[in-house]
Amino acid sequence: MNNPHTIAVIDFETTGMSPSLGARGTEIAAVLVRDGRVVDRFSSLMHSGQRVPAFIEQLTGISNRMLAAAPPSAQVMREVSAFTRGCGVVAHNASFDRAFWQHERALAGVAGEAGDPAEFACTLLLSRRLYPEATNHKLGTLVAFHGIEPTGRAHRALADAEVTAELWLRITRDVQRRYAATTPFGLLCALQRVPKTALAACAERYLAKSAAIGLHRRPAA
Repeated sequence: MNNPHTIAVIDFETTGMSPSLGARGTEIAAVLVRDGRVVDRFSSLMHSGQRVPAFIEQLTGISNRMLAAAPPSAQVMREVSAFTRGCGVVAHNASFDRAFWQHERALAGVAGEAGDPAEFACTLLLSRRLYPEATNHKLGTLVAFHGIEPTGRAHRALADAEVTAELWLRITRDVQRRYAATTPFGLLCALQRVPKTALAACAERYLAKSAAIGLHRRPAA
């Protein structure tokens, strides 16, 4: 099991917008963050048998020919689930990635395992609250806004997961500077659910409650 202080930042590329509409994953990446830095990476194409529409291939560069040689989706999901086990999970626009995470894990037979995250932290929701001055809160816009250096092509899972990890690290530093001496994963999850005018009060309540049960010693990565 991973160190419980480790955060897994994930990103999916897919054949469409939602598994409820029949879409499947084509690529997944997970970047592990601990003690304020990236410590490991996982990335793989995944073959589900679902064809990639032409406009998705143009957007991502992931072709049906590439996927024909990729490992089966179930194998990839078992591997990435083992890689991230015990970690808090983060994504940008997490409702999208969480839907595919849950769907693909269920198809792979690994849903409901011990250590499966009950909640995802979302860098999009947090950015809306912390950086209202940004033009918008798309990942590419926030990367430019914070001066984060891209590591590869946008709309490829590893490149997007890596810049999201850097955005997560920026968010945790800013939350720590503004509101808290420590930044537990649960605090970030709590902050993403409240209006931006209530951030300070939310942090104060969360840390007071955590201090009473000793959770304030567990930092976000």
